[in-house]
Amino acid sequence: MGGTPKSPVEATLAYAQEFHPEDDILRAARRRGEEVGAAPIMPGGGAALCFLASAINAKAVVEIGTGCGVSGLWLLRGMRPDGTLTSVDVEPEHQRLAREAFSQAGFAGGRTRLIAGRALDVLPRLADGGYDMVFADAARHEYPDYLAESVRVLRVGGIVVFDHALWQDRVADPAQRDPDTVVIRELGKLVRGDDRLRPLLIPLGDGLLAAVKIAG
Repeated sequence: MGGTPKSPVEATLAYAQEFHPEDDILRAARRRGEEVGAAPIMPGGGAALCFLASAINAKAVVEIGTGCGVSGLWLLRGMRPDGTLTSVDVEPEHQRLAREAFSQAGFAGGRTRLIAGRALDVLPRLADGGYDMVFADAARHEYPDYLAESVRVLRVGGIVVFDHALWQDRVADPAQRDPDTVVIRELGKLVRGDDRLRPLLIPLGDGLLAAVKIAG
């Protein structure tokens, strides 16, 4: 009865996660994402995206991995009312569901630019220094390449954020050596070692690695 008791650390993390409840539109988008296998960002991580977009008054945001619109909703809610979200995904059906979620939330079609394709084919076409924020939640093995493109397209003062930075509690365990865990550890080293970036690791959801671009 009542399930397995949580340790104090687990209870604290759960409290932080549940501090940011989702509304009906977000919950519906989450259900659609889970049904088609596009696992959405957790509520705490989504709230962090909204907070960061608000903090920098973001107008132009790039999302790598549209999914079914959960992270996009959080980003749009934090952006300026005249802002545009450019979101890239290889699955057109996922983007169709995301567009439905954005419409249900009251965002005009002009607020989003959904591009179907591989991120590494699309990102090089985006303007240098033309964006306030980049959020990446797509192919883990491409994260280092996303970082390079993100630093290029961000203005100074812009923020890049990667989801799954703790990767199912595997990144902190040195015994875990699967390819995704290894590449996420490498991403952390790249961000920490880049003098153009000021990083922050946020232990919400599956972990968010954020960094502010402080120099060109």
